[in-house]
Amino acid sequence: MHPALQLKQLLQSGRIVMAPGAPDAITARLVQKAGFPAIYMTGFGATASRLGTPDIGLLSQTEMTTHARDMARVVDIPIIADADTGYGGPSNIHRTVREYIQAGVAAIHLEDQVAPKRCGQMAGIRLMDAEENVRRLQCAIAARGADDLLIIGRTDALPAMGIEEAIRRAHLYQDAGVDLVFVDGIKKIAEVEAVAKAVKGPKIVSIVDGNETTALTANNLQEMGFSVVFYAVTALFTAAKAVSDALAELQRAGTPKGSAGGMVSYAEFSALVDLDFHKDLDDRYGS
Repeated sequence: MHPALQLKQLLQSGRIVMAPGAPDAITARLVQKAGFPAIYMTGFGATASRLGTPDIGLLSQTEMTTHARDMARVVDIPIIADADTGYGGPSNIHRTVREYIQAGVAAIHLEDQVAPKRCGQMAGIRLMDAEENVRRLQCAIAARGADDLLIIGRTDALPAMGIEEAIRRAHLYQDAGVDLVFVDGIKKIAEVEAVAKAVKGPKIVSIVDGNETTALTANNLQEMGFSVVFYAVTALFTAAKAVSDALAELQRAGTPKGSAGGMVSYAEFSALVDLDFHKDLDDRYGS
């Protein structure tokens, strides 16, 4: 089944879709292995893993869609991908949508920032005119045509202009015909509650490690009416801490022996990357 149709079925089930963020293909495999129904291809994580830099609009459309394609090749569950601002004008948005369709993702979100864009948790966000962004979302919907891809309208108005403007824009984007809306930049439980109360219909919330919203469980968010929850940086931040600790121990002790309890084995890692499949190919067809 096409990933977008898988995601639609998940949304129709009435159960909230938990989508941990994956910064790379190996993490996408781990998300699937853990039993989650969907993956969030976070631009924050993609930028960190590919460039080692902050999420300030440095990755191009080609880099992001290649990243999405690499992930989609190795998992069987739907991927919801960050498509930033669409990377330019209407023609760029049209190409962005077509490229993500070819990459094999289930959904993309397009945001209402002006360049240079920033992570939704950062200060200094600048917004484009809401009505202009409505036209851009309509362009994305038209570019999709009859193909299977969910279009998500994301607004970053909350940190830039406040909750009332964020809710107003969410309603505008729903009226434009997007499949879901996403108010980003949420840091407080009261903000989650305000969006849940004011925005009806399919919507997304992002729970970011380090702020008070982590006190809300997936069941809490489902009861509030959210359809999807992103855990954009949980895997990325955990991995960074684990690698940092292992390297510190290696530097201190001069051997990785002390870190062995926190590692997967060579055999476990080989299974994760599907080594047996490739060994079988070589056995059957190699020289």
